Amino acid sequence: MMLVPQAVSGFQRILSTLTLAVFPTLYFFTFLYYTDPGSVFFTLFAYLMCLYGNHKTSALLGFCGFMFRQTNIVWTVFCAGNVVAEKLNEAWKTELQKKKDEKISSRKGSLSDLIRILRFLIEYLLSLKNLVTLAALTWPYIVLVTVFFVFVFINGGIVVGDRSSHEACLHFPQLFYFLSFTVFFSFPHLLTPTKIRKFLLSLRKHPVQYSLIAVISLFLIWKFTYVHKYLLADNRHYTFYVWRKIFQRHELVKYVLVPVYMFAGWSFADTLKSKSIFWILMYFVCLLAVTVPQKLLEFRYFILPFLIYRLNIPFPSLYRQLLELAFYIVVNAVTFYLFLNKTFQWPNSDEIQRFMW
Repeated sequence: MMLVPQAVSGFQRILSTLTLAVFPTLYFFTFLYYTDPGSVFFTLFAYLMCLYGNHKTSALLGFCGFMFRQTNIVWTVFCAGNVVAEKLNEAWKTELQKKKDEKISSRKGSLSDLIRILRFLIEYLLSLKNLVTLAALTWPYIVLVTVFFVFVFINGGIVVGDRSSHEACLHFPQLFYFLSFTVFFSFPHLLTPTKIRKFLLSLRKHPVQYSLIAVISLFLIWKFTYVHKYLLADNRHYTFYVWRKIFQRHELVKYVLVPVYMFAGWSFADTLKSKSIFWILMYFVCLLAVTVPQKLLEFRYFILPFLIYRLNIPFPSLYRQLLELAFYIVVNAVTFYLFLNKTFQWPNSDEIQRFMW
């Protein structure tokens, strides 16, 4: 009787692996001379070694990932953060046992619970003994981060190549674009009738909190929206058409989309509720660090944060996994068809141009 669930679980794991292997934005670039396949391979390998507790190997693989793309240093910090989050969670559970307060959770709770967790976090990190313990556990990652800062100092910045086209800025709407991207590619898990009903119920229960989030989102869009010159000029990439067909239709469109962003953010967070609050905090900080500084809206920048998110949500039903896989296959088929058969030329060039991510 026990063999059936194990067999199903094993099949679902294989199916999930296959699905992520054909994730459209990544799968497309495995056939082109881009840094993304190597970057993803070494970074996910480093994450796997981190989960196995092989931190020296993880840091070495993280260095390889860093050599493909410098911003991958964020995911080295993420691996170190996994170790820190695990220790924090253990200490928090011990704290709860001491106080015998079963109402406080290390996962998702009320505002007062979160304030108490934040206070605990500050007290824990202010302890020299705890800091020494964490440093002893994460020293391979600390060494790699130190090497990164030396590189930045010698290089005069993080960018290798055309620095004028890769200027860092506080582009907070990138987080909203990422959440929308994630809902689109994970719609079998995130865009369900149950999720929508739960979101609307949450909206009715906490109107003040959501109103505050909406106001902050509107302000961030108003003050921190940047449009890169490549986004407006390079009509080979899908982002060019997303921006022109949606965001450039009217000046108010970017504000009208705030409710969509709010649902995307809520659904995104809801699927991670099985993780500890410390892991979620660590992942969110890394997500901000890897998306917000980017001025250019580029789907390739979303690949790693998406994959790490997708790897950490609970296994969905077999039906939803099959639907996700079928969707990816269709998107890949359309993408390759457009790339191979719908070529065009720019007026000032004889070279053949192709549509791509």
